[in-house]
Amino acid sequence: MQKNKCCVAKDPLNRHKFMHTYTLIQTLKHIESEQEYDKEQLRILRNAFKAFDHDDKGFIDHSDVHQILEILGQKLDEKQVKGLIKEVDKSNAGKLDFAKFCKLAARFVEVEEDGPVLMGELKEAFRVYDREGKGYLTVQVLRTILKELDDKLSNQDLDMIIDEIDADGSGTVDFDEFVQVMTG
Repeated sequence: MQKNKCCVAKDPLNRHKFMHTYTLIQTLKHIESEQEYDKEQLRILRNAFKAFDHDDKGFIDHSDVHQILEILGQKLDEKQVKGLIKEVDKSNAGKLDFAKFCKLAARFVEVEEDGPVLMGELKEAFRVYDREGKGYLTVQVLRTILKELDDKLSNQDLDMIIDEIDADGSGTVDFDEFVQVMTG
Protein backbone atom coordinates (compact mmCIF):
# COMPACT_ATOMS: atom_id res chain seq x y z
CA MET A 1 0.00 0.00 0.00
CA GLN A 2 1.44 3.31 -1.10
CA LYS A 3 1.37 6.25 1.32
CA ASN A 4 -0.41 9.32 0.03
CA LYS A 5 2.14 12.10 -0.27
CA CYS A 6 1.21 15.72 -0.59
CA CYS A 7 -0.55 16.38 -3.85
CA VAL A 8 1.24 19.72 -4.32
CA ALA A 9 4.38 18.17 -5.77
CA LYS A 10 2.55 15.86 -8.21
CA ASP A 11 0.14 18.34 -9.74
CA PRO A 12 1.81 21.48 -11.19
CA LEU A 13 -1.51 23.35 -11.10
CA ASN A 14 -1.92 22.63 -7.39
CA ARG A 15 1.70 23.61 -6.80
CA HIS A 16 1.06 26.93 -8.55
CA LYS A 17 -2.10 27.54 -6.48
CA PHE A 18 -0.25 26.62 -3.30
CA MET A 19 2.62 29.01 -4.05
CA HIS A 20 0.21 31.79 -5.00
CA THR A 21 -1.77 31.30 -1.76
CA TYR A 22 1.41 31.12 0.31
CA THR A 23 2.75 34.32 -1.28
CA LEU A 24 -0.58 36.06 -0.71
CA ILE A 25 -0.60 35.06 2.96
CA GLN A 26 2.97 36.28 3.42
CA THR A 27 2.12 39.58 1.72
CA LEU A 28 -0.91 40.06 3.98
CA LYS A 29 1.20 39.36 7.06
CA HIS A 30 3.75 41.87 5.77
CA ILE A 31 1.06 44.52 5.22
CA GLU A 32 -0.39 43.92 8.69
CA SER A 33 3.02 44.28 10.25
CA GLU A 34 3.72 47.49 8.35
CA GLN A 35 0.54 49.10 9.68
CA GLU A 36 2.02 48.92 13.18
CA TYR A 37 4.77 51.40 12.32
CA ASP A 38 5.04 55.09 11.51
CA LYS A 39 5.85 55.82 7.84
CA GLU A 40 9.22 57.35 8.66
CA GLN A 41 10.07 54.51 11.02
CA LEU A 42 9.13 52.01 8.31
CA ARG A 43 11.31 53.83 5.75
CA ILE A 44 14.31 53.66 8.08
CA LEU A 45 13.70 49.98 8.84
CA ARG A 46 13.25 49.11 5.15
CA ASN A 47 16.49 50.88 4.19
CA ALA A 48 18.42 49.12 6.95
CA PHE A 49 16.95 45.77 5.94
CA LYS A 50 17.66 46.26 2.22
CA ALA A 51 21.27 47.21 2.95
CA PHE A 52 21.83 43.70 4.33
CA ASP A 53 19.47 41.75 2.06
CA HIS A 54 22.17 41.59 -0.61
CA ASP A 55 20.47 39.05 -2.85
CA ASP A 56 17.04 40.68 -2.46
CA LYS A 57 15.59 37.40 -1.15
CA GLY A 58 13.52 39.00 1.60
CA PHE A 59 15.68 37.70 4.46
CA ILE A 60 18.68 38.81 6.46
CA ASP A 61 21.00 36.55 8.44
CA HIS A 62 20.98 36.59 12.22
CA SER A 63 24.65 37.52 12.02
CA ASP A 64 23.71 40.87 10.39
CA VAL A 65 21.35 41.98 13.16
CA HIS A 66 24.09 43.13 15.55
CA GLN A 67 25.65 45.38 12.90
CA ILE A 68 22.27 46.81 11.87
CA LEU A 69 21.42 47.66 15.47
CA GLU A 70 24.79 49.39 15.84
CA ILE A 71 24.00 51.45 12.74
CA LEU A 72 20.70 52.37 14.40
CA GLY A 73 22.71 53.64 17.39
CA GLN A 74 22.32 50.64 19.72
CA LYS A 75 25.34 49.35 21.60
CA LEU A 76 24.25 45.86 22.60
CA ASP A 77 26.40 42.89 23.44
CA GLU A 78 26.09 39.61 21.58
CA LYS A 79 23.99 38.01 24.33
CA GLN A 80 21.44 40.84 24.21
CA VAL A 81 21.20 40.62 20.43
CA LYS A 82 20.69 36.86 20.57
CA GLY A 83 17.91 37.40 23.12
CA LEU A 84 16.18 39.89 20.81
CA ILE A 85 16.45 37.50 17.87
CA LYS A 86 15.05 34.66 19.96
CA GLU A 87 12.00 36.83 20.80
CA VAL A 88 11.02 37.17 17.14
CA ASP A 89 12.44 34.03 15.53
CA LYS A 90 10.98 31.16 17.54
CA SER A 91 12.05 28.60 14.92
CA ASN A 92 15.69 29.77 15.09
CA ALA A 93 15.91 29.53 11.29
CA GLY A 94 19.04 31.68 11.13
CA LYS A 95 17.28 34.32 9.04
CA LEU A 96 14.73 37.07 9.63
CA ASP A 97 12.15 38.26 7.14
CA PHE A 98 11.19 41.94 7.06
CA ALA A 99 8.21 41.55 9.43
CA LYS A 100 10.34 39.83 12.09
CA PHE A 101 13.12 42.36 11.59
CA CYS A 102 10.60 45.19 12.15
CA LYS A 103 9.38 43.58 15.37
CA LEU A 104 12.94 43.33 16.59
CA ALA A 105 14.32 46.69 15.47
CA ALA A 106 11.35 49.10 15.58
CA ARG A 107 11.79 49.74 19.29
CA PHE A 108 15.20 51.25 18.49
CA VAL A 109 14.04 53.60 15.73
CA GLU A 110 12.87 56.90 17.12
CA VAL A 111 11.10 59.15 14.69
CA GLU A 112 11.17 62.78 15.59
CA GLU A 113 7.98 64.74 15.36
CA ASP A 114 7.58 67.05 12.38
CA GLY A 115 9.70 70.13 12.99
CA PRO A 116 7.03 72.69 12.04
CA VAL A 117 4.36 70.92 14.11
CA LEU A 118 6.64 70.68 17.13
CA MET A 119 7.69 74.32 16.82
CA GLY A 120 4.04 75.37 16.62
CA GLU A 121 3.24 73.43 19.78
CA LEU A 122 6.23 74.91 21.58
CA LYS A 123 5.28 78.46 20.51
CA GLU A 124 1.77 77.90 21.82
CA ALA A 125 3.08 76.52 25.12
CA PHE A 126 5.50 79.44 25.46
CA ARG A 127 2.67 81.90 24.76
CA VAL A 128 0.47 80.26 27.41
CA TYR A 129 3.17 80.69 30.08
CA ASP A 130 4.24 84.16 28.84
CA ARG A 131 0.87 85.62 29.83
CA GLU A 132 2.06 89.22 29.69
CA GLY A 133 3.65 88.80 26.25
CA LYS A 134 7.11 89.97 27.36
CA GLY A 135 8.90 87.42 25.18
CA TYR A 136 10.49 85.58 28.08
CA LEU A 137 9.65 83.36 31.02
CA THR A 138 11.09 83.71 34.48
CA VAL A 139 13.20 80.81 35.71
CA GLN A 140 10.54 80.26 38.40
CA VAL A 141 7.91 79.68 35.67
CA LEU A 142 10.33 77.35 33.87
CA ARG A 143 10.88 75.49 37.14
CA THR A 144 7.10 75.03 37.46
CA ILE A 145 6.81 73.75 33.87
CA LEU A 146 9.64 71.27 34.32
CA LYS A 147 8.18 70.04 37.61
CA GLU A 148 4.78 69.53 35.91
CA LEU A 149 6.44 67.54 33.12
CA ASP A 150 8.47 65.34 35.47
CA ASP A 151 7.49 65.38 39.14
CA LYS A 152 10.47 63.13 39.95
CA LEU A 153 12.93 65.95 39.31
CA SER A 154 14.57 67.06 42.54
CA ASN A 155 15.21 70.71 43.36
CA GLN A 156 18.91 70.03 42.71
CA ASP A 157 18.06 68.63 39.24
CA LEU A 158 15.91 71.65 38.49
CA ASP A 159 18.65 74.04 39.64
CA MET A 160 21.16 72.27 37.41
CA ILE A 161 18.87 72.45 34.34
CA ILE A 162 18.05 76.10 34.95
CA ASP A 163 21.70 77.05 35.56
CA GLU A 164 22.61 75.43 32.25
CA ILE A 165 19.85 77.22 30.33
CA ASP A 166 20.15 80.57 32.10
CA ALA A 167 23.92 80.70 31.71
CA ASP A 168 23.98 84.51 31.84
CA GLY A 169 22.12 84.53 35.18
CA SER A 170 19.43 86.94 33.94
CA GLY A 171 16.65 84.99 35.66
CA THR A 172 14.74 84.77 32.37
CA VAL A 173 14.40 82.29 29.54
CA ASP A 174 13.60 83.46 26.00
CA PHE A 175 11.85 81.31 23.38
CA ASP A 176 15.07 79.84 21.93
CA GLU A 177 16.24 78.79 25.38
CA PHE A 178 12.78 77.36 26.08
CA VAL A 179 12.97 75.29 22.88
CA GLN A 180 16.42 74.05 23.92
CA VAL A 181 15.06 72.88 27.28
CA MET A 182 11.99 71.21 25.80
CA THR A 183 13.74 69.41 22.95
CA GLY A 184 16.87 68.39 24.86
